[in-house]
Amino acid sequence: MADVTRKDLFNLPEGLIYLDGNSLGPMPCAVPARIADMLDAEWGGLLIKGWNAAGWMDQPARVGDLVGRLIGAPAGTTVLGDTLSIKVYQAVAAAIKLRPGRRVILSDTGNFPTDLYMVEGLIKTLDQGYELRTVAPEAVAEAITGDVAAVMLTHVDYRTGRMHDMNAVTAAAHDKGAVMIWDLAHSAGALPVDMAGSNAEIAIGCTYKYLNGGPGAPAFIYVRADLADTVEPALSGWLGHRAPFDFTLNYKPGAGIERMRVGTPPVLQMTALEVAMQAWEDVDMHEVRAASLALQEQFIEEVEARVPDLTLASPRDGAVRGSQVSFEFEHGYAAMQALIHHDVIGDFRAPNIMRFGFTPLYLDAGDVTEAVDRLVKVMDGRLWDTPEFQTKSRVT
Repeated sequence: MADVTRKDLFNLPEGLIYLDGNSLGPMPCAVPARIADMLDAEWGGLLIKGWNAAGWMDQPARVGDLVGRLIGAPAGTTVLGDTLSIKVYQAVAAAIKLRPGRRVILSDTGNFPTDLYMVEGLIKTLDQGYELRTVAPEAVAEAITGDVAAVMLTHVDYRTGRMHDMNAVTAAAHDKGAVMIWDLAHSAGALPVDMAGSNAEIAIGCTYKYLNGGPGAPAFIYVRADLADTVEPALSGWLGHRAPFDFTLNYKPGAGIERMRVGTPPVLQMTALEVAMQAWEDVDMHEVRAASLALQEQFIEEVEARVPDLTLASPRDGAVRGSQVSFEFEHGYAAMQALIHHDVIGDFRAPNIMRFGFTPLYLDAGDVTEAVDRLVKVMDGRLWDTPEFQTKSRVT
């Protein structure tokens, strides 16, 4: 198995074991100097000239192609900008317009809640009799009926890491004439994705997890190449206009994926992301996947052998698990806080999930063993059973 570890590229405190890259990736070491240069030489030195001279206006498409390479998207089919919630709204609104005679949007009960919230909001705004139908993850394929306009799923479950079979579900959707939307928030940069090969129409995702773009980093949207010039953007922002600086009073969608742009790009965040993407140069996602699975299997084996109070919540079969491992524990929040206190950072998802992400660009087998050693100390000593670890913070 190839060694994909490149710890020297990331800013991680000495002695800290970071198992939360599935929630927020660490800062690449090259980011501060690049941001400082952008602030000084570009914003400071160029001022508004930076939109042309520094390439700010082209960043969403330029960085979009960098992300696109990791998700199997052809050049010119992925663009950056806005938040993932906005991109969910945009994607679903565009998808249902492709199937005007249908009124059901299908998802599953394992989907990330904000995706469902955004669909609920879209349905209320349209007020045209649309229905959001959710079923158990394993029941999705048979739930795709002739009234389903779009199927919207998160590829990798945020709680457990359970992974849908992208090609099989997409084929099932297409067999019934539905449009397929994939949320790749827990997939992009974690495992091989082949959007072009899947034939799905639309994909969305964030860049602050495995892609290490930083808190608030912009989201991406992919539209299949044959639809890019015809899909109708519901959020018709001025930077998705065919000629935004003509300042015409009526919207005319831009060419290809450019029409899926909405507002002014967040240049500072996008600059950080563009630097972060350098860590992926010459990286083979199949090698990343193999390394991630090896770390996960090691973690599961050691935890089950040494920490009997925890129960595996993730699929045991690595082939249907993303790049995280989750365990159930009645006092999971407090236990995770105690573990974080001992410099092993994972996170908690209600009601009882302790979640650990495995990102082999900056984790190795020694880190896994040390993390389990510290977890054993926390659990055997009931170090979590103190008031300081019981009070929940706003972010868990």
